Amino acid sequence: MSAVWHPFTQHGLGEPIPQVTHAEGAILHTVDGRRIVDAISSWWVTTHGHCHPRIVAAMREQAERLDQIIFAGWTHQPAEDLAQGLRAIMPEALTRVFFSDSGSTSVEVALKMALGYWTARGEPRHRIVVLEHSYHGDTIGAMSVGARGVYNQAYAPLLFDVATVPFPSPGHEQATLDALERACADGAAAFIVEPLVLGAGGMLFYPAHVLAQMRAICAAAGVLFIADEVMTGWGRTGTLLACEQAGVVPDILCLSKGLTGGAVPLAVTMAIEPIFEAHWSTDRARMFFHSSSYTANPLACAAANANLAIWRDEPVLERVAGLAARQAAGLSTLATLPGVTGARAFGTIIALELGGNAAYLSELGPRLLAFFRDRDLLLRPLGNTVYVMPPYSITPSDLDRVHAAIGEACAVLAG
Repeated sequence: MSAVWHPFTQHGLGEPIPQVTHAEGAILHTVDGRRIVDAISSWWVTTHGHCHPRIVAAMREQAERLDQIIFAGWTHQPAEDLAQGLRAIMPEALTRVFFSDSGSTSVEVALKMALGYWTARGEPRHRIVVLEHSYHGDTIGAMSVGARGVYNQAYAPLLFDVATVPFPSPGHEQATLDALERACADGAAAFIVEPLVLGAGGMLFYPAHVLAQMRAICAAAGVLFIADEVMTGWGRTGTLLACEQAGVVPDILCLSKGLTGGAVPLAVTMAIEPIFEAHWSTDRARMFFHSSSYTANPLACAAANANLAIWRDEPVLERVAGLAARQAAGLSTLATLPGVTGARAFGTIIALELGGNAAYLSELGPRLLAFFRDRDLLLRPLGNTVYVMPPYSITPSDLDRVHAAIGEACAVLAG
């Protein structure tokens, strides 16, 4: 019996847990010889494909030179190169790069930056404003600014209060904007949002003009705007950042997942200069108190630098556009099938519901998971919400397999 306790896994159900031995592109190979199509980028992280040669080579070379070094008061070239590389492709106003380890910790850093900014200014602003159905991670601060429910109900005593504005569902966008304006008028510290796509909340999409209006409301009220692009960044919505589609530049930007091409954990929180300056002082008590042992790990930074090189040297956005077109074409067929509702696409992502309204603990969820697993596909529905978010390197034939299996599931399971 394995001693491993897996995340988001109810071991009491006795579901099989395949063991993967190696991977390449969009394909996973298991110990029993199966060829699995990774249709969700291994939890949304793998952009260019598994074991990309340039990323693997960069980590191998770095491992022979420097594996790890404390980053408090020390530095190394991979981190310096990565910070400059990010500044070159991210919005010009985001001048500072703070390293951490995961999407959740990048959000924790963002929240602490925001509160530290107001504290340093001598203004008592503590309330964080969030969007309904949002998800920002599983650490305490990240859970606090996410939707309350099955993900975190056991930990409610640990979570801090937030102001929640309704999701801008079609026809109800103004209610969102009005609620945000009221929350900002009450002297909020920051508004945190997943731009254009809410991931774990059910792959919920909203239009760019709403994001732009939300940003304008925050700017008018002097409320810091935090964009959590952990999932939406690195091309998932069709552009490098989702914020680009709304002409939005956040005050604080969270990046992870595709930052290293999905190869190893790394995250950054980028901030505008006034936030850094608020912490700058000759008083040691005003420093930014956050770190981890592996902040800016050199191996991870080397992987991220290789990812930036791929974005510079290769036609990544052309691949993104091609994948988006194939996804949309597949969705057009799936949308016509009985039992399918809410068929939608955004960039390289498609999603739909089977069997009615979305519900994370839908009894259909485990059946769908098993159905796809038995067909050698890595698809992990969010309850009865089925979504496809593959690496950009997936072949047309493998993507067709994924779409066909979803169609088969509609016929077999959704009736």
